[in-house]
Amino acid sequence: MRVGLIADIHGNLAALDAVLAELETIRLDEIVCLGDVAVGPQPGATLDRIEALGLPVVCGNWDAWFVGAIPKLEGELGPRLAEIGAWGAAQLTDGHREYVRSFRPTYPLVLAGDSSLLCFHGSPRSNEDWMDAATPADDLERMLAGSDEVVLAGGHTHAQLLRCHRDSLLVNPGSVGLPFRQQPGPIRIGRWAEYAVVAAVAGRLTVELRRVSYDVDSFLDEARVSGMPHADWWIGCWNGEDS
Repeated sequence: MRVGLIADIHGNLAALDAVLAELETIRLDEIVCLGDVAVGPQPGATLDRIEALGLPVVCGNWDAWFVGAIPKLEGELGPRLAEIGAWGAAQLTDGHREYVRSFRPTYPLVLAGDSSLLCFHGSPRSNEDWMDAATPADDLERMLAGSDEVVLAGGHTHAQLLRCHRDSLLVNPGSVGLPFRQQPGPIRIGRWAEYAVVAAVAGRLTVELRRVSYDVDSFLDEARVSGMPHADWWIGCWNGEDS
């Protein structure tokens, strides 16, 4: 069993297409999307592409907010992000919203024999939980309580991760459309797309964290004229400009 994992596409169709083109070169049994599909400059087109593929999709926090209500987001960037989200939600058709409502909280898979995979967004208990390399083990225990699958796969942090927890491997494929560069200071977005491949073949379990390049500048040109609020600030995060 080989499974491709994609997450946090964030309305970036060019990055998604680049990842899908690579995944087509791998003999996969399934591709699973770990949520946060549409929020960004190309919400409807990105949802259309994912829906056409017929992938299982777990519900990210932005997915839930798009068909519910965007909460008050704290911090200096909170109001900007809320306005971008509200604009994106307004671009969706009734058909898009019906599709997003079909996203599931978690998605389990059998990899091979006793090897199992559980897919989610933030954690199995909440799509807003944050699990990264620095999360204390006790916090992980609370967020993963009752989950003993061999591989636990989530997104949400926009950063690739492979970490052991008890007898499980915690995997984050990173972000297809909005990968965060790991550095202090303002938000910086990597000029690449991220994904992962999990395989259980001939008694071996492997996890590959991958990156692929694409034409970021052309995508940013499209974002600039998309009508998305705060587009100049958002584009500056890609180009290393201070907000």
